[in-house]
Formats: sequence, structure tokens, C-alpha cells
Amino acid sequence: MSDRSTEGTGATHNTVSGNAVIAGPLVQAERIGSISFGPPGPTAPPHQVPPPSRVFVNRTEELTALRAGATARGAERMPGVILVTGLGGVGKTQLVSQWVHSDLEQLYPAGQLYVDLDDVRLDGAVDTGAVLAGFLRALGVHKDYIPEDPAQRAALFRSVAADRPLLVVVDNAHQAPEVRPLLPPAGLLVVTSHRHLPSLTMDGALHVVVDPLDRSAGIELVRHWQVTAAEGTAAELVRLCGGLPLALRAAGEWLAGRPHLGLDAVVRRLAAGQHRSPTEETDHVDTVLDTVIAELPDHSRRLYLLLGCLPGNGVTAAVAGAAGVTRVDDALGDLVTAHLLVAAESADRPQRFRPHDVVRAHARTLASGMPEQDRLAALRGVADFYLAAAAHADAAVLGRRFRIQEPPSRTVDELSPGEPLFTTSAEALEWLDAERSALLELLRLASKEGWYDAVWRLCESLWALYHSRKHHADSIEAHRLGIEAAQWEGRQDAEVRMRNQLARAHYELRQYGPAQAQLTVASELLGLVSAHQLSGVVRETQGLIALDLGRPDDAEALFRQARSANAEAKDEHGVIVQGYNIGQALVAGGRWQEALEALDEAMAGALAADDGAMLPRIGIVRARALRGLGSLAEAVDSAVSAAEVAAERRQYAKLDQALAVLEELAALTMDVKLREVCDLRLRELRGISGVAPRTESG
Repeated sequence: MSDRSTEGTGATHNTVSGNAVIAGPLVQAERIGSISFGPPGPTAPPHQVPPPSRVFVNRTEELTALRAGATARGAERMPGVILVTGLGGVGKTQLVSQWVHSDLEQLYPAGQLYVDLDDVRLDGAVDTGAVLAGFLRALGVHKDYIPEDPAQRAALFRSVAADRPLLVVVDNAHQAPEVRPLLPPAGLLVVTSHRHLPSLTMDGALHVVVDPLDRSAGIELVRHWQVTAAEGTAAELVRLCGGLPLALRAAGEWLAGRPHLGLDAVVRRLAAGQHRSPTEETDHVDTVLDTVIAELPDHSRRLYLLLGCLPGNGVTAAVAGAAGVTRVDDALGDLVTAHLLVAAESADRPQRFRPHDVVRAHARTLASGMPEQDRLAALRGVADFYLAAAAHADAAVLGRRFRIQEPPSRTVDELSPGEPLFTTSAEALEWLDAERSALLELLRLASKEGWYDAVWRLCESLWALYHSRKHHADSIEAHRLGIEAAQWEGRQDAEVRMRNQLARAHYELRQYGPAQAQLTVASELLGLVSAHQLSGVVRETQGLIALDLGRPDDAEALFRQARSANAEAKDEHGVIVQGYNIGQALVAGGRWQEALEALDEAMAGALAADDGAMLPRIGIVRARALRGLGSLAEAVDSAVSAAEVAAERRQYAKLDQALAVLEELAALTMDVKLREVCDLRLRELRGISGVAPRTESG
């Protein structure tokens, strides 16, 4: 470690072996006190509920019920739940949006959180943990403090939201267990659903039913865009549309684009269409949509059809272009104008357009009639787009990590010439997360179609998302598909990579048996591959499991094998990481001097390679080794230096660990000042990281 000036502090120094000069207690406390944490996370309350439409009619009865329910639950000073149900297209979300923006912003000043569960629903199941992680980030919790386990995320959400009057709006719930973890302890949860959820009402939720518009309300809505509409004609349109605002607005936009026609023309078209289909409730919307779609330009109609077969719950301009849609901007504009797509708010990623769930179901019905060759060509174009974009995002997030596949032939700008997909590491990770459901669905589709090369390559790139955001369930499913794909392709190197990444997901979930099973097969394949790094990653994961299971000697041996493999591959970073891991294993085994030697070697390598991300990790473990040797002053200096570098690099998890180690060392040395400063800085750190500060020191 380099000497540090203490001029003017009046502190003492302790000189140790070598050239290191260790500052006295007062200086160490001052160093910790002078650490800058950087700007805090988001401080403005989130306002995520979508804005209402400008035209809103005759929901007086429902609004009255909602207002009364919110007032009553606020007076009880208990968390409240309101369930809003009704047919698809009846206007549940619009009703809630109108109510929130007109009444609730002052009642719930801590902010509004919003999620459409259809965006995070895979095979009928909702990843509640992912929803909670998004909520925690919106509330200012730093990513380093978001736990991996969904139950722990729910507990942290309750803690963070404990004293905040929050409003949480959840769209498209299918069952009560999906929403219970999202209940704010001091706020209100509003849930919309197509169906009644009896267990919520049994728990005390207020149930508000949204019915289709009656005759007079429907006529009022029609006259917002057709002022001179005859009452009888408008009433017939309301009947044909089933009183559903979505259908009425789509019909109105259709007519607005044809000013030479009158309202009676719309009625005639819809009446003719209704004779061709059964008169069930949902067919009111289908009839209107059939009429609107039939008269769209070819490029817009093609985009609508593709909404029914493309992966994910929405589309961007880049994805539409990759699917072969021409005049993409015009097509998106036509569908937005016709109320068939909604532009989702997005400040840090490409504009996304989402269909209403009723529209999406209708598009799927139409897409089922597409020629198979046409459908597959569109999907292949989209697969190629995501394959290249995910590889670029992986590189942006994780840098120059070892990868089997070659870099994409197309640049990010070439993939999305209209607007950048991402420009920074943070934006790349957000893009991957926004595309998460589409990427997993694409893996399933590609596997089904036998596009195995694309499957394993996409899996390799998705490590950046799955590891960073802890989407372990997605990772397990994706890598099982990746293993099968690698086997079909005869790519033993890819199979080793897939099995190791799958093992890491199991390892992080503490599922050691399944992890070891994958690593056993991967180890058997190592003799068939040439890349030394593959041996390194497998031995590293085996070592991490051994360390967790209390076998530090086995872990050390495995980490040494991993380091040798990385050295043969001339992978400097890999050598440094394994040196750090060797140090961890030796510390766990109480072999303090050997640990210190290994960690000093890793530290020298990190400094020489300018591998700043490793410095705090090495410094923290080095402090523990020095503590074991009884060199407490040196241990304090190592932990202080680790804290300084971690703060500079915004590695808040490592900064937290360094400060916690320092608290322990301060207690051992009876350094009251250092302990007080560390406790204060930990409180400050957890405060700016969005985590409630601790109530007691130590």
C-alpha cells in the first residue's frame, strides 16, 4: 500500500515490515470520515401510474366507491386493498388512472408504483421477485442491497415502505398470491383483474365492478368525437361495441381517418361484421378490430398481425424492422392512433409500444392464419436482431469477459439506426431487463424451431442479465434449453459453458446438489475442448461450492486449478480473481500467513493490470487475514483502503462490507472513535442506498 500523508493531524504511525507505513487510529477514522459516497439514489417520489386519456365519461358511481374506499382505509391507518374487476376493454386501467391523477397524488405523497403483471408473466406464473426488485429500485434502493431471494426482497420492501404512504397499482392480476407481496405496509394496493379474486375480498379488499358503459354514457363518449351524432345512430354504435370504451375509441379513430363518411357508415360496417360471428361478449371488440384492421395500410396491417406471433408483450421500432415491417414509424403511428398500441413511458431505453390485452388476443387469432413460411421469416429476423443486440449488451455490462462466440457482425447503431438501444453499461442492463420476457420467449421459440446455434449463443449473452439482476428462474430454464441446443450442435465447448452458467444459478440459490450434477458432466467434457478458460470457470464454481460447504482445503485446490487454467490462457483478470479466491479459502481454513501471501500477489496483479474492481474485494479479505495474524493496525489500514476504493467506484456492497469489518476491528482494538465513525458512515451509506438505517451500532 502506498504511504499516505498525515501532515497536520497530530496522529501517530506504526511502521511494519517492508515500506508500508500504517496510520494511527485518529488518521484512520478521519480517512473513513472523509469518504464521499457520491450522489444518492432517486430522491423524487416515483410516479409510475400511466396518465389517463383526455376523454373520460360517466364513471361517477365507480369513482365514488373508489374515493370512499380509499378514505376509509386511510382513516384506519392500515394497509388497504381495492380490487377493480371488469371485462377486457371496459376501461379498468383508465378508471384507476383517472382516479389516481385526480385524487390520490396528495393522499399518497411518497409516490406511486405500477406494474402490469402481463409484462412479467411467463407460462402463467408471475415473477414477483422481479416486480419487487423493480419497486425497490424505484424507491431508491441501490442494486447492491437488493437480495436475491424473493422472500427477502418482500421483507426489504416492507421495511423500506414501512413509513411511506405509497400507492401501488397492479394491472391484470389473475390470482391473489400474485399481489399479496406487493401490499405497501402504510399505503394502498389497487388491483385490476378480469375476474373476481374472492380471497382478496375475504381479506377485506373493497371490490369495485366496472360495467360496460350504459346507453347514455356511451352516447356521451361518441359525441366527444362526433358532436353532431344522431342519438339513435350513436346508441346503435354503443350497442354494437358492447358499451366497451376500447371498441368505441377504435371505431371513432377509424371514422376520424375517413371524414367523408358519417357515423351511420361505421354502424353499417360493424353490423355487417357482427353477422359473421357469434354474439359473445368479447366479439364486440373483435368485430370493431376486424373492421379497423381491414382498412389499415399494408405495412400497418402486417405489424398488427406480427403482434400476435412476436415474442414478448410489446414491440419497439427496431424489433418491428427486424421482423420485416416496412415504413415502421408510419405503421406504429397508425396503430397508436387507432388505439391498438399504447406508447409506454420510457426515459432510458428505446420507445416501447404495448397492445391492450384484448388487442393482443385478437392479433394472435389473426396471426394463426399467417402462412408458416412468412411467420418463420419474421421470427428469424427478430431472433437475429436479439442475438446481436444481446451480445452487445453483454459486452457493455460485463466488459471483456471470456466468451465462446465471436462478436456480432453488426454494430449497435446498425441494429437500431433510428434510436440507440443503449449507450452505457447501465442502459444496456436496463435494455436487457426491459426485453427480459421477449428474450426468454424467443429462446423457447428458437428451440422449438431447431435454431440451436442461436439458442446457446443467446444464453451465453444473457448471463449479464441473469447474474446481475438475479433472475435465477429464467436462468435455469434458459440454460437447460442452451444445454440441449449445444448438444444438437455438437458444441462441447458451448455445453460446458451452459452447464457452468446453470450451475452458478443453482449455486446462488444454495441448490448445491443440482449445481454439482451439472459440474460433474461439464468436467467430463473438458477433455474434449481446447479453451483453457472453460476449465477455469468450472473449477472456480466447484471451488465456490466447496467453500460454502465448509471444505476450504478442497476449495483452495480447485481455485489453484482455475488459476493455472487462466494463466495458460493468459487471462490476467482470471488469474487475479482466482488469487483472491485462493485467499478466501485459506482465510476460511485459518491459514492466515499463506492467505496473506496469496492476497498480496493478487493485489499486486490487480494494481499492475489496473483492475480496480478487484481491489476492494482483495483488501477486505486481506484485512481478515491480517486480523488472524494479530496485525490489527495493518488490518485496519487494509480495510480503510478497501473502503476508499469501493466508495470511489460506487461498489456499495463492498463498501458496506469494509465498514463492517472495520467496526469489528475497532471493537477489538477498543478504538471508540473509529467505531463511532464507521457506524455513522454505515448509517449514511444505507440511507443514500435506500435502505432504512440501522437502529443500533455494531
